[in-house]
Amino acid sequence: MNVVAGRESLAVAFKLGGTVRIGAKAFEVGDLMVMLEAIRRTGSIKGFAETLGLSYRAAWNRLQACETALGRPIVRKTQGQGSELTEFGTTLAEAFASAASGVGASLERETRAIEHRLRRLLTGQAGALALAASHDPLLLDVLHAIPPEHGEIRLSVMGSSAAVRLLLAGGIDVAGFHCGALSPEQAEAPFSGVNAAAGFAVHPLFEREQGLLLAPGNPLGIRTLADLTAGGVRYVNRQPGSGTRLWFDRMLAEAGLAPARIRGYEVEEFTHQAVAAMIACGAADVGLGVRAAADRLGLDFLSVGWERYYLAASRTLAAPVFDELIAAVGARAADIPGYRLAETDMH
Repeated sequence: MNVVAGRESLAVAFKLGGTVRIGAKAFEVGDLMVMLEAIRRTGSIKGFAETLGLSYRAAWNRLQACETALGRPIVRKTQGQGSELTEFGTTLAEAFASAASGVGASLERETRAIEHRLRRLLTGQAGALALAASHDPLLLDVLHAIPPEHGEIRLSVMGSSAAVRLLLAGGIDVAGFHCGALSPEQAEAPFSGVNAAAGFAVHPLFEREQGLLLAPGNPLGIRTLADLTAGGVRYVNRQPGSGTRLWFDRMLAEAGLAPARIRGYEVEEFTHQAVAAMIACGAADVGLGVRAAADRLGLDFLSVGWERYYLAASRTLAAPVFDELIAAVGARAADIPGYRLAETDMH
C-alpha cells in the first residue's frame, strides 16, 4: 500500500499481488495477467517481452515454464509468424480478469475509506462521525437531542442520491436515505450499490408515511395525482436526486402523467418542512412530503404510501454514538404520527 498525505493532497493506492501455484511451480499473479493480456493485445511473444521489459529468450522461457506446469499450450503460432492465445489461454485470461475485477472493486472501496479516515485525522476531525442524510424531521430531532459528550455527529443534509454517492466514494461514514416504495436492491443506482457484497450494512431505521401536503381544508378538492394537472393548482417540488422527488417522478410515470402538465413542477425546495411552509403561507397549493411536516404546520394530508428510511455504513464501522442514534430513533418512531418501527434486520 502506498500512502501520500499532506495539507494540499492525499492519495492512497493499493496494488494487486500474490502468487498462483501450478503443480510445483509458483507464478506471480501480476506477471501471468500481464503475459496473457500482452499476448492477446500485441499478438506476439515480442510484445509480451517488451511489456515486462524482458529479453525475447527470457519471455519465451517464462511462457514455456507456464505451459509445462499447466500441461497444455497457452499460445499458438498464427499466419505471418504472430502468436495468439489458445482457447485455453483465452479462458485463463478471462478468469484472471474476472477475479481482478472483483478484487479491484473491493480494493477501490477500501482505498476510498482509508482516504476518508486519513483526511479526518489530518484535519483534526477523527472523533466525529460524518453523516450525510436526506431530510427527515424525526431524525433531526433525535440528532439534536444526543448529548455532545456521547460523541459528535457531523450532519450534512442533502438528497438521498447524493448521500449514497458520497458513502460509496468514501467521503462519509454513514448515509441516510430512502427509495420511496422500493428497497435499495430494487432501486436504480446509486442505491443498488449499497449492499453486503460491497461491504456495507443497511439498517432499516424506521418507516414513514408520505403523501400530498395540502392547504387546510383542501380547498381545491385534490384527491389524486391527476388533479395536480387541473388549472390553477400550484405544485411545489423537491430537488432532483432527493428520494421524495424520485418517488414522485415514478408515480407520475406509472400514472402516465407528464411533468410538463403540472404547474410548479420546476419549483424546488430542499426539505419537507420547506415544502410545507410554502403551502402554509399560500405560495403553493400542494407538494409531496411526510405527514410529520403537515402536522407541524396544520396542513391537510393525503397519503400515498409508506416507505423505509435507511442508514447505511461500512460493515466494519464501530461507533457507539451510531448505535445510540439507531436506538434513540427506534424508541421515538412508534409514538409519532406518520412513523412506525421498521424491521431491525440488516441487509
